[in-house]
Amino acid sequence: MNKFLLVAAGALALGLTSQASAADLAARPYTKAPPLVAPIYNWSGFYVGINGGGGTSHNCWDFLPVVGGAIPEGCHDSTGGTAGGQIGYRWQYTNWVLGLEAQGNWADFSGSNTTFVGGNPLGGGSIDRTKIDAFGLFTGQIGYAWNNVLVYVKGGAAVVDIKYDNFLAGFPTLSATQTRWGGTVGAGLEIGFAPNWSVGFEYDHIFLDDSNVTLAGGGFAAPLNIRSDVDMGTVRVNYRFGGPIVAKY
Repeated sequence: MNKFLLVAAGALALGLTSQASAADLAARPYTKAPPLVAPIYNWSGFYVGINGGGGTSHNCWDFLPVVGGAIPEGCHDSTGGTAGGQIGYRWQYTNWVLGLEAQGNWADFSGSNTTFVGGNPLGGGSIDRTKIDAFGLFTGQIGYAWNNVLVYVKGGAAVVDIKYDNFLAGFPTLSATQTRWGGTVGAGLEIGFAPNWSVGFEYDHIFLDDSNVTLAGGGFAAPLNIRSDVDMGTVRVNYRFGGPIVAKY
């Protein structure tokens, strides 16, 4: 009888222990996977793109006679359209973005003014025209990104191809072409709208300062000092090579 009671008591204790173990397993908390945070747009990498827009150049001509001081011939704005392309590389560190870019554009900025009487070697009433045919920009950039939105400023060197013409009675009499170097500053806003693709708007100013140039034709020559600068706005579309998005948990 005692042996039976001992066996029964042991079986009861074993059952209670098993139930307690099962209860312990059931009480273990469930751990959820970490939630996925919104993707972070990455601006790093090489990119190429196209751009188009318009601009204006302000130009003032002074005739430089052999003796005496400069004689003003007047000022005019040369306006028109431009189109071209750009290539560059950007590095992103946290929200800061650094970059280098080269841009080349065709342009058709043209304008003129009628000279004052006595303002040029052919007499007053002729027409001075300035026409910008092309320009290039070589710049560094620094910007700040909010996910797929980037704002930046830029600065560096600029080169501009310019043609100068003097017309009398509607016919070109004197002309010259010149490649001028200067500085440039600008600012832009760019938005990533699809993987690797972005669209933006950019404003640029080119400083050309003073330059001496001699217009010649028909046996005549006219030494001039010409002051110019350029303002322009362009819409840009870029394609960036490499992974556009970094997903973070």
